[in-house]
Amino acid sequence: MLIIRDLVKVYPGPVAALQGVSLDVPKGMFGLLGPNGAGKTTLMRILAGLLEPSSGQVTLDGSDLLAHPERTWDSLGYLPQEFGFYPHLTGEAMLKHLLRLKGVTSRKHLPELVADLLERVNLTFAARRKVKDYSGGMRQRLGIAQAIAGDPKLIIVDEPTAGLDPEERLRFYHLLSELARDRTVLLSTHIVDDVAVLCPRFAVIRAGFVLAQSTPSRALDVLADTIFEGSVADECLADLHRERTVTQSILFEGRHRVRIQVPDGADLPPGFEQVDPSLEDAYLLLMRTDSAGVKAFSQDLAPVIEHAPTPSSGAIRREPAS
Repeated sequence: MLIIRDLVKVYPGPVAALQGVSLDVPKGMFGLLGPNGAGKTTLMRILAGLLEPSSGQVTLDGSDLLAHPERTWDSLGYLPQEFGFYPHLTGEAMLKHLLRLKGVTSRKHLPELVADLLERVNLTFAARRKVKDYSGGMRQRLGIAQAIAGDPKLIIVDEPTAGLDPEERLRFYHLLSELARDRTVLLSTHIVDDVAVLCPRFAVIRAGFVLAQSTPSRALDVLADTIFEGSVADECLADLHRERTVTQSILFEGRHRVRIQVPDGADLPPGFEQVDPSLEDAYLLLMRTDSAGVKAFSQDLAPVIEHAPTPSSGAIRREPAS
């Protein structure tokens, strides 16, 4: 198990990127969900040994990742948000180069290991194609191939589906799900669907604080019978946002379709009907702290929300671009 306790990272400025993050990450897929700038990439880089925290503890199956990171390097696979490849190399040559850099050892000869990894991520057909001709999804799969080399206990993937088309995203979902069967996979994302599809457990992070830890099913159960949807005219939209707890507002066939949370289901606006809640409703409510209903939902979902500040309070905060 990956255990994170009271992890803090303060950059010069001061800029507080992580403000006491604590998580228990069991075997399987675990999602870390939050907006851009929430501290996700900073956390991923600390876990991968690329960045030192200001304070805190991280252990993987009892081994201290911070005090002796070299002892766990062979147990770790990492796919960063932006992965650099040499575009003129073939996928086969690029992967071989990355395995040499990682110092991966195997009973198999390196060419055989490379072939096995490419087959595992469904890239055998493109092994001798230059990386510059790979699609975004193919480059992500090549990145995963190097991450799983050496059969690591922990795989960290940072925003892996950003920029992928729906078909490539679905392929990547299947690959990640397969990898999580016998190891811990920590998935960092701002895309709610990634968590809804893949993760039996997840945490929500904002402004360097963990707001909640839950399961998708639990989040939906908490919101049961409280989400209503209806069409709203342009001239009424601003008033609805001011008077109600709006979770989502989208345009559909030229009209605003709005979802609101009404905990007691009373005093509904005309034309609104009860609908099934979504994980996106839960996530967007957790991003708010401006109504009693939202706070009650947050506290029911995970009491850790009580220790998190509102977006306007707390330390000076903005995560550097990474």
